[in-house]
Amino acid sequence: MIFKNSFIENNAIIYKLTSDHGVCQVRERLDNRQRGLFSNHDFNVGEVLVKFSASNTLSEPDHLTIQLAQSSHIHLSPDYLQYVNHSCMPNVLFNTTTMEFECVREIKKGDELRFFYPATEWDMSQPFSCNCGSSNCLGVIKGASYMPASMLKDYKLSDFVRVMIENQ
Repeated sequence: MIFKNSFIENNAIIYKLTSDHGVCQVRERLDNRQRGLFSNHDFNVGEVLVKFSASNTLSEPDHLTIQLAQSSHIHLSPDYLQYVNHSCMPNVLFNTTTMEFECVREIKKGDELRFFYPATEWDMSQPFSCNCGSSNCLGVIKGASYMPASMLKDYKLSDFVRVMIENQ
């Protein structure tokens, strides 16, 4: 059964629209209730999808924060950005220097927006087993501090993570 405001993706996964924010929308998978953020537009590499700011700043990370510095972790505003899931083949980055959510790989309307968590996180509060399905999936995601610099060179990283790598 297909519900109003539902989308069929990959011939099998059904999503329900939970909220629309102009540039993107939050959708929930009906099979596992996981939410994700999906683009309402096409974007080219380097384009900014939206500016963001901190709704709250913490000294320690939690599962919803983005890291700005060693002891500075923020909850995002607008809050719908919390639904950006991880991928080992990301198409967006939280640029914590400019405070812009930017395109790092071509995005088509309807694509899920995904970022590489170690691009901003040095040591994550809740490591997890990745299921992104990309050919270069890294398996367990713990943060940039657990990865060799040679692996990170293929990703666009926040200035904070880049400095931490240089200082290792």
